[in-house]
Amino acid sequence: MSNASDKPYRHPRRGIIGPFLLVGIILAAWTGWWFYLVQQIETRLEAQVVALRAQGWTVQHADVITTGWPFRARVEIPHASILAPSGHGIAAPEFIAEANAWNPDHWVILAPDGMTLTRADKGKVGVSGPALRASISNLRARFPDLRIELVRAVFTPHPGAEPFPIASAERIQLETRPHLTDGEATTDEMDVLFNLVDARGRRGGPVEGATQDGQLSLALEGTVAHAGALKGANAAGIFSNWTRAGGQFTAIRGELGAGESRARLASDLLTVDAEGRLVGRVALTAEKPGAVVSGMAQSQSGAVNRAGAVGAAAATAVNGDRPVELVLEFRDGRTWLGLFPLAPAPKLF
Repeated sequence: MSNASDKPYRHPRRGIIGPFLLVGIILAAWTGWWFYLVQQIETRLEAQVVALRAQGWTVQHADVITTGWPFRARVEIPHASILAPSGHGIAAPEFIAEANAWNPDHWVILAPDGMTLTRADKGKVGVSGPALRASISNLRARFPDLRIELVRAVFTPHPGAEPFPIASAERIQLETRPHLTDGEATTDEMDVLFNLVDARGRRGGPVEGATQDGQLSLALEGTVAHAGALKGANAAGIFSNWTRAGGQFTAIRGELGAGESRARLASDLLTVDAEGRLVGRVALTAEKPGAVVSGMAQSQSGAVNRAGAVGAAAATAVNGDRPVELVLEFRDGRTWLGLFPLAPAPKLF
């Protein structure tokens, strides 16, 4: 005779089903969040396109494709073209933007098949390279963190376009972030970092001449005052509005390498005139500056004042290879080294 104690023990199924049920609930909730996030991204992207068009921008693209479930949001924008009222623009066979689904405040944007830059009144230039990317984060901050990086970039002007200053560069980097005072972003200022590494000038251009057929590297950092005015692009670009609002570049420091020449540079203040050209003084501590100026004098570029460059080269040659203190001045739309005009002052708009 058997009794109840002889019956086989059955494990409660609730203990087995529970973990799977919990995973299913989490997966369903996460999937719901992902689809909500994607819908918000598509809605805001379309709203931004509408707003830009209303402000005079020309924005075109093929159908947007959104993928990336479950952990990423990936937006593919084929045949994209953006042209500002100023005539400056960018286009690419495809832009790809990606963000982690749990952190949609940080995006990485890629141009895997290269891109085309449109320069107002100067024509288009193609940009190719193994890595053309940008990242933007802290989107809710007054000034988001922005980073643009071009790796082993090659620049090819389109037929009929004006020449581009450089033919290639090992790396180009631009970063912007809010200026911090005692660890807090409390001012209307933005810090800017720019790096140009191992750039080669176009054949017969001023960069090739200045580097003595070598390479150009430039590292600059500074602060943009009244950065909040860098918005509302019009036919003259965002720098026009910024200039009228009293925009300034301050605390500028950097290093320049051109062929065998080296220089440290500093400026406490640079402004922009009504024509969009830089105004101010830059102090230089230069090694072998004569080679740079002499190379510019031999350049085939029409932008270089050869007579001024020859005079400046003769004036700096008396120092030989010794470091020399120089002042580069931007005034009257020109770039001056002492009494000698070298070229037009850099133009922002």
